[in-house]
Amino acid sequence: MTFAEFQKKYYISRQDISRKTYLENRKTIHIKKEATAVKNLDIIYVATLKIANKKGFQSMTMRDLSCETGMSMGSLYTYFTSKEELLRTLQEQHYSFFVRILEECIADENNPVAKLRKAILTHLYLSETMQPWFYFSFMEAKNLPRTEKEKAVASDLATEKMIGDILVQGQQEGFFHPHDSQLGAGIIQAMLQDWYLKRGKHARKDVSVDQYAAYLQKFIEAFYLKG
Repeated sequence: MTFAEFQKKYYISRQDISRKTYLENRKTIHIKKEATAVKNLDIIYVATLKIANKKGFQSMTMRDLSCETGMSMGSLYTYFTSKEELLRTLQEQHYSFFVRILEECIADENNPVAKLRKAILTHLYLSETMQPWFYFSFMEAKNLPRTEKEKAVASDLATEKMIGDILVQGQQEGFFHPHDSQLGAGIIQAMLQDWYLKRGKHARKDVSVDQYAAYLQKFIEAFYLKG
């Protein structure tokens, strides 16, 4: 599956995240028209990631957000009562969206080799589509409030565990050479992160996400696959 095919089959829409935010927070978001609320939530999320990735979330103010979105302070507080609430919701909704798509993509694969390939592809394609959020989550983790920091770490470990479980399955079923699955999952996770953290480096080398995915799959399978 190529990145273009992935986008067609699993249409990644920022509005899906914003719509879910609205539907789950109707009691606190006092906007009757769903279309208006979804549109503005998308604007707020995009602006938040843009500002945070430029100057840091801790340095960002609601006034900065007001200037970037073109929305008044009063309008912003209609959606989020504080910057902390905005952070919590942004992280929860984006991570939930990422996990749902990732799990859907590997759910129909029973063969551990095919499952690992699909997991690598899906992770890379999602990180390409949602790059501002992936970059934000990784770079801001150390600066987040304790509760959000713990959630970010737990989320990262959960993804790593999913890869580790596939490696264990592959070893148990005789497809993979026996290796430390926990350490291996951590190294694979680091190689996946390299794509969205160092996009500029790969762009200068004219490497596409499809090329990176294909090479990474071959690199990992050369080490793990038997035969």
